[in-house]
Amino acid sequence: MADEASGQVVGRVLGTQSATPLSFWVGLEPGAVVQLDEVIAARRDVPGRGEVLIAGVVTNVEARHEGAAYDSDVFLIADGVLPAAVVEAAEVTVTRVEPEVYVPPLPGSIASRAGERERERALYFDVMERRVPVGLGRDGEPIHVNMDFLDGTRGAHVSISGISGVATKTSFATFLLYSIFNSGALGAEAHNTKALIFSVKGEDLLFLDHANKRLDAGAREAYRRLGLEPKPFGSVHVYAPPRPGDPNGTPHVSARTQDVSPFYWTLAEFCKNELLSFVFADAEDERAQYTMLIGQVAARLARTAEPVGGAVRLRATDDAEPVICRTYDDLVRFVEETLTDEDSRRAWGAQLMGLGTVNAFLRRLRSSVRALSPIVRGDLSAKASIATESQVTVVDLHNLPERAQRFVVGVVLRGEFALKESTGSARPLLFVVLDELNKYAPREGGSPIKEILLDVAERGRSLGVILIGAQQTASEVERRIVANCAVRVAGRLDAAEASRGEYGWLPPAARARATIAKPGTMFVGQPEIPVPLAVEFPFPAWATRPAEAAPPPAARSGPYSPKGRADPFEGLGVDADEEVPPF
Repeated sequence: MADEASGQVVGRVLGTQSATPLSFWVGLEPGAVVQLDEVIAARRDVPGRGEVLIAGVVTNVEARHEGAAYDSDVFLIADGVLPAAVVEAAEVTVTRVEPEVYVPPLPGSIASRAGERERERALYFDVMERRVPVGLGRDGEPIHVNMDFLDGTRGAHVSISGISGVATKTSFATFLLYSIFNSGALGAEAHNTKALIFSVKGEDLLFLDHANKRLDAGAREAYRRLGLEPKPFGSVHVYAPPRPGDPNGTPHVSARTQDVSPFYWTLAEFCKNELLSFVFADAEDERAQYTMLIGQVAARLARTAEPVGGAVRLRATDDAEPVICRTYDDLVRFVEETLTDEDSRRAWGAQLMGLGTVNAFLRRLRSSVRALSPIVRGDLSAKASIATESQVTVVDLHNLPERAQRFVVGVVLRGEFALKESTGSARPLLFVVLDELNKYAPREGGSPIKEILLDVAERGRSLGVILIGAQQTASEVERRIVANCAVRVAGRLDAAEASRGEYGWLPPAARARATIAKPGTMFVGQPEIPVPLAVEFPFPAWATRPAEAAPPPAARSGPYSPKGRADPFEGLGVDADEEVPPF
């Protein structure tokens, strides 16, 4: 008996094309229109097994003149001189056979646009106990991702690829977070689940808790169709590096003045926690001999440095006069003088290394002074570490040089991962959003950050650390990280990049479409569904840049915004007409 939820009949299974249990072609009835990504269902009676539902997604649509032999015949047909019929056919890639009797639909069988129940079954939404909406399909209905493949139950991690500025990778990542927090998929856990976002694109992500002034009625309706309320994130705290040369450690941000805290590491912390390796966090040839010296110097600093407030007291040898280092530059100079002296170099375990190796190490260490001096401080004794206490913690990196950005990402990730290891529990979850993943975990070479990200990708699932990585080119990211991502997403792709093997999860038609996809359209692949689904996610309900930020409903207290005090920078933001929304 036909399913009560059957949709509109669109045509019949073709007999001129071979139908298989995995794909078939449908000839469309006159006047029927089918587009890519629609769900089509056919049925077949199998003796002894009853009726079998064979449903799938349209992956190709063709229209042609049946009866034309030459290209020029199109003009004769249009003039009515040559008889011919216009025929449209759609290729359907099978996503589900229910019950699992893998037989092809018979030629001539009726094919219909899937009704609500058939669509749920075809896309496996009926077996998803915890659904996370990720956007609307081409039919205007919600598309979901199974939370089991996001929280580590059956899989974890998300990879988002696309052209910078066009693919809206960051916008999709924040929408996915919002949906995870507010869809009900996490249940009571949602209140304790945290997100850590590293922001490198200006101050665009510093206003996630402000409503978006450009949100229109159409976008609000899209949120409601997804079962979400269009509102900003509720609990957000921002960390920013201190202003260069500021003895008070004031956060280096201009547009936001509330709920912003500075972050930095004292020299005492730098030495005690052996953070020196993250000074050399860019990808390097692991065969370079000076990499051995990094560990030896870091261990010596951790063992011998004596805290003096935020500064440290060090000795080149056990019987040498102590030297107090009050700035990062002082520390680098001390290490430089120590390793260039024969006696002290022996005390630091570098006597067997040639001067060429020592000089290579010192050159790279000296080049880090300008980048790291603002965030490795000896003049500030109070700790200002990054704490993921709010639901969303944004670490603003855009005012730091690239080398300092690597240092911050590596140190913070190591700290969070170590904290999760110490608790021994995967709950509460921590989602880490990291843009430009190819910069931190490149395919070639090795670095401390790459090792941490590999650890997160391979063991983070069991510890409740979930990576949401975004990159322009997945082909340049370490293979093991991409391979461990259960959910893969692609926005607008460069044609050359789309042809690479890392996008094998995209069928040929989807790859071609990804090169012309408009902003806001993403292709989402997940383990349960054999074909990626095209989704359109709504315009962000939260501000994605300062010009979009509506005033907060009430003044909030913070270390740099005393409660009840008027914002002295109010009205000095960027003119909304000067910026264009991301999509």
